[in-house]
Amino acid sequence: MNEQAKINKQNNDEQENEQENSSPEVSSTSDFETGSITVSKDGHFIHCLTIIGQIEGHYILPSQNKTTKYEHVIPQLVAIEESKEIEGLLIILNTVGGDVEAGLAIAELLSTMTTPTASLVLGGGHSIGVPLAVSCKKSFIVPSATMTVHPVRMNGLVLGVPQTLSYFEKMQDRIVNFVANNSKISASDFRKLMMKTGELVMDVGTVLDGEGAVEAGLIDELGGLSNALDFLNCAIESDNDAIHRD
Repeated sequence: MNEQAKINKQNNDEQENEQENSSPEVSSTSDFETGSITVSKDGHFIHCLTIIGQIEGHYILPSQNKTTKYEHVIPQLVAIEESKEIEGLLIILNTVGGDVEAGLAIAELLSTMTTPTASLVLGGGHSIGVPLAVSCKKSFIVPSATMTVHPVRMNGLVLGVPQTLSYFEKMQDRIVNFVANNSKISASDFRKLMMKTGELVMDVGTVLDGEGAVEAGLIDELGGLSNALDFLNCAIESDNDAIHRD
């Protein structure tokens, strides 16, 4: 190979590397399949993460169940927080609930992120979906969505001893305190919603529609996708302005 051919080959290789390393406006098809996508809007990269179906914890659920696996979500949140390109995070919720500790683990990570975050409840944000919905900097819910608030429950064999009741109470305290610290509702009012009778068949608790969730103080605003994106863009602009002033 002569000298000119070597130079041409080197230039072609450099161009291919630049194309591979360039940031696309929309993530790859595999991201669509996992419900995760990053798009550029108004010059800002906002990552969208969906939490749907049942929150899967330490036990694998049957294959016919639609699940969100916490061991997949947690590394994504860490990567988003560390990313220099992603400036905002939108969490879209349509979940029936699931594993309490797995849901709280995700919610605690979201509440401690410095990246601007917003949550949007579509369809339902039930059970442990409530702490997930309130964990972001701003929470939105569409009018037709619902949220179910109820006490901690456990499936399978339960030992009828005082220690079991104490364990339930402590776990419930964790949820109540987190929700009260990350929303406008007080701990006592949230407990009242948990223990309300006469609304759920064969259970205690409360079902709130979009407007009711906002009135109770659980969710910040009624709104949809455009409202959540507008908030994120404003939050990103505010953060950028603060950095420039410093």
